[in-house]
Amino acid sequence: MAALPLVNDDALNDRRKALEEEFFRREEQRRIDKLRAMRERDEMRKVLRVATGIDTDQALDRLIELGVGPATVTAIGLVPLVAVAWANGKVETGEHDAIMQAAHDAGVAKGSEGEAMLKAWLREKPGAHLVDAWVAYVQGFCERLSPAERARLRDDVLGRARVVAEASGGFLGFGNRVSPEEADVLASLERAFS
Repeated sequence: MAALPLVNDDALNDRRKALEEEFFRREEQRRIDKLRAMRERDEMRKVLRVATGIDTDQALDRLIELGVGPATVTAIGLVPLVAVAWANGKVETGEHDAIMQAAHDAGVAKGSEGEAMLKAWLREKPGAHLVDAWVAYVQGFCERLSPAERARLRDDVLGRARVVAEASGGFLGFGNRVSPEEADVLASLERAFS
């Protein structure tokens, strides 16, 4: 491309400068936006790493791509615990303590809104719509996961739910630690992953 001749016209030179400034402003904004997106992704990875215990950036990026945030991860992990705790019609002290420990381990901060909501669910049984919404979300979410990813999620969620079920079962540590009602809830939760 041939070089354009310089024109000694102040108006045209002002327009040239404006064009160059606009070009560089847009290019700089594009770079700033790219850096901001990278920083936000890194922050989301950190938060999800704490909430899920997942360490690989690839797996964390997959969750981000699927629109999964910390609140979703927390709900996926805690709703089954609440459902199992209420299976017998009341939340036992051991179940309550196991759920609160699991919540804190999952990153629910003490004194936070999330903790307050969880405590409310443990005081008063939430409606069936909560578990129905959980099942619907997990079924749709699992359609986007590989079989190995689905199995890991199922094992993690149901493993923690089983800990809650066993927290108050049996008599003096003997006998079946999971009641038939709790076993039914665990089975219905497991079906959401198929």
